[in-house]
Amino acid sequence: MAKVAIMGYGTVGSGVYDIIKTNSEKLCVNANGEPVELKYILDIRDFDDHPEKELFTKDVNDIINDNEVSVVAEVMGGLHPAYEFTKSLLESGKSVVTSNKELVATYGTELLEIAREKNVNYFFEASVGGGIPIIRPMHQCLTANNIEKIAGILNGTTNYILNQMIKNGKTFETALKDAQQKGFAERNPAADIEGHDACRKIAILASLASGKLVDYNDIDTEGITNITLDDVKYAAAMDAVVKLIGYAEFGKDGKIYSIVSPMVIKNDSPLSGVDGVFNAIMVTGDCVGDVMFYGKGAGKLPTASAVVADIVDAVKHSERSKKIFWEKPQGNIMADKNSKKFSYFVRTTDTAENVQKIFSNCSFVDNIVDNESAFVTEPLSQSEVIEKLSMLSDVVTNIRVLN
Repeated sequence: MAKVAIMGYGTVGSGVYDIIKTNSEKLCVNANGEPVELKYILDIRDFDDHPEKELFTKDVNDIINDNEVSVVAEVMGGLHPAYEFTKSLLESGKSVVTSNKELVATYGTELLEIAREKNVNYFFEASVGGGIPIIRPMHQCLTANNIEKIAGILNGTTNYILNQMIKNGKTFETALKDAQQKGFAERNPAADIEGHDACRKIAILASLASGKLVDYNDIDTEGITNITLDDVKYAAAMDAVVKLIGYAEFGKDGKIYSIVSPMVIKNDSPLSGVDGVFNAIMVTGDCVGDVMFYGKGAGKLPTASAVVADIVDAVKHSERSKKIFWEKPQGNIMADKNSKKFSYFVRTTDTAENVQKIFSNCSFVDNIVDNESAFVTEPLSQSEVIEKLSMLSDVVTNIRVLN
């Protein structure tokens, strides 16, 4: 029998508990006939009304020092004390599974190394895309491919907000308030709307795809706070939508270009139709071509489902460490910011004549707002577009176009 523990009894932690209790027979079958039994739940709060209140402890050492416990689910969130607890658990010879993308993106290299040294596992399927299987498919199913590109809608909160602007004509501020009222956005939504959550997720995927640590601090990140309803209307007139995209491209020279940014996406792209709180991740391999992973990117049971799947996988592989791994690179592996060229959708109050002089190869878009010129540039590097935009008298908006 496999004894497991849960660290953190919030939304995801309670979902993990529910699934273990509800689907115990299914989990036993999938764990090669070994029953999965919950022994501890770590939380600093009191749960006196819980039907199994005897499971709760406030001392992590109860779990660390219990040799019966072989797998621990870390669903606390944040960096501290999640890092210290996870490190101690791995060093004590226990496998750890997590939904904590901040922890994986920040300390994943070290924690994976400890897991490998101790012949245990550190799994993090739920850290990217909630219930969407993406880590395991990239590690196993796509292992014959060199990954060339990853482009994804990695944050359900921002996708919901943009979807409300696109489908229902709500302003950003109204859509955000609606998301908060529905529980899709936190009271402090900065990590979502400023792009930091998506940045950590694309850093994890890029690290996994390349086998080298991609530091999320090295990824240029822009959120959706400056996207207006007029931007959305212009995109619709172009037969397109605006989405927040986490993007990584892998060069044959070993360099990685990565960015998180709002992008204009044509409606013939599979990513354009991803609505609500759903996520979608497009992975391009040199052999398989484009493969898309789609599903709920957050929520109690979808995320808990991925955590429990990792628990089962850890139980099945209790005698060996699976080779999910990346290492710190020797030198800088991030590509120059000018190595990738995008077309840009630009709005300006400058004249069409002046725009034509500066951006000779551009396509004008029918005006939605009076006294504006709206256009799409040819593919330009970051420095090229900055230089040309500086020549305009006033720039209202510039948004990359996903190609």
